[in-house]
Amino acid sequence: MPLLSCKLSHRFSSLPTPFYSLVKPQPLLNTRWVTWNRDLAVNLGLPDTYPTGKEKEFLSGEVQPSSQLTLAMKYAGHQFGSYNPDLGDGRGLLLGEVQAESGEWLDLHLKGAGLTPYSRMGDGRAVLRSTIREYLCSEAMAGLGIPTTRALGMLTSDTEVYREKVESGALLLRVAKSHIRFGHFEHFFYTNQMSELKLLADKVIEWYWPDCLESDKPYASMFSKVVEKTAEMIAYWQAYGFAHGVMNTDNMSILGETFDYGPFGFLDDYDPSYICNHSDYQGRYAFDQQPRIGLWNLSALAHSLSPLVDRTDLEHHLGQYESKLGRKFSQLMRNKLGLHSKCEKDSQLFHSMFELLHQNRVDYTRFMRELSNLDSKPIDAVMDLFIDRDAAKVWLDLYLERCDEEVDSNGTAVSTTVRCKQMRQHNPKYILRNYLAQIAIEKAEQGDFSEVEVLAELLKTPFDEQSDKNAYANLPPEWGKEMEISCSS
Repeated sequence: MPLLSCKLSHRFSSLPTPFYSLVKPQPLLNTRWVTWNRDLAVNLGLPDTYPTGKEKEFLSGEVQPSSQLTLAMKYAGHQFGSYNPDLGDGRGLLLGEVQAESGEWLDLHLKGAGLTPYSRMGDGRAVLRSTIREYLCSEAMAGLGIPTTRALGMLTSDTEVYREKVESGALLLRVAKSHIRFGHFEHFFYTNQMSELKLLADKVIEWYWPDCLESDKPYASMFSKVVEKTAEMIAYWQAYGFAHGVMNTDNMSILGETFDYGPFGFLDDYDPSYICNHSDYQGRYAFDQQPRIGLWNLSALAHSLSPLVDRTDLEHHLGQYESKLGRKFSQLMRNKLGLHSKCEKDSQLFHSMFELLHQNRVDYTRFMRELSNLDSKPIDAVMDLFIDRDAAKVWLDLYLERCDEEVDSNGTAVSTTVRCKQMRQHNPKYILRNYLAQIAIEKAEQGDFSEVEVLAELLKTPFDEQSDKNAYANLPPEWGKEMEISCSS
């Protein structure tokens, strides 16, 4: 009998042993499903209901057939700017790869599966609290159209895990196009394993970007793609007000997917210096620092690729980062503001908008959504968000004048109705605010998982009105703005 109802492969395990360690999962006590991502499961050829029997036992790490190769990847990375060679999958195991309906192979990874050779001082476990946050946020990001890993399912257990308090051990089934990180290349570079470094680059090209082989410089072409995908990912973060919190190089996907949801946060009141990670004492990963850190991380990757790529090529592609990020960010913001043509005065219009939001501590998501509703609501609905209504009125007048200049492909003026309808497809009504996640966590810790399910469904379609869920679009209470989220999980 097959382990899963879908096709399971093990490409990464075909690599030499320096890439990983074979590790068996350490089962948790009395595991039971918290939630199951039915839509994603069906796309992977898995059942649309909670797996049971042998399938559930395999996915939860309770049973591992002798033929199964579960493994912990070895990598390194720069953490808060300092190189750490002693990293790797310290609590997660790659179960294998499954094939989606599109034919694409996707990693299936079990997080919280127990000790590995890379656990260091940790216990190899994940707790229910952080597992819920990762599940919900990865699905919220997918709903927004932001490149991200996904969550297939989540289980809780009777195993006690010790953090600041005793918590329930949990498991997350993570799905990703790849779990290869910048830190994989750093590990082989800094340990002088050059043949493994080259092999890793060869496999990244073979598995994900075979068109690079058509280039005279395939490794340089590969790096160019990493630069582009990373720039686009961070442009999405900035446009949608998402702060990652732990942008270490071991948390940077080689494919530009948002990876490893520890401390994170969507902006409430617009504050460009927002720090979502309580442990980030220096503000290295503040919201407005993310574009700069993206370049820093790419520079660290470039250094690790220097045996394969000429310095001039590395510098050239690094030099493209800011323009690629800027172009994508501009495109996303134009979609959000309904301004598809370009005008010389737009840069100042955007800049003054962000300044006004910051000065008035206006909720970023609410502002953009209300701006999208001017076909059905008076302008006062936007102005009421500001303390300085006069300044808001000045900006809104300039913005609406600019909107009047928009024309469609036939040269016809774009109506307010058409513009706002398009804008609502780019400005969500619902985001995963930290306080909403916390309410779901507190209920789950009492055995009630209903709020996790509600949020997971709500965030699949964040741009839709969902009038019966209006309360989830409310602004956060003061306690919700002041929550302290750290790396503890």
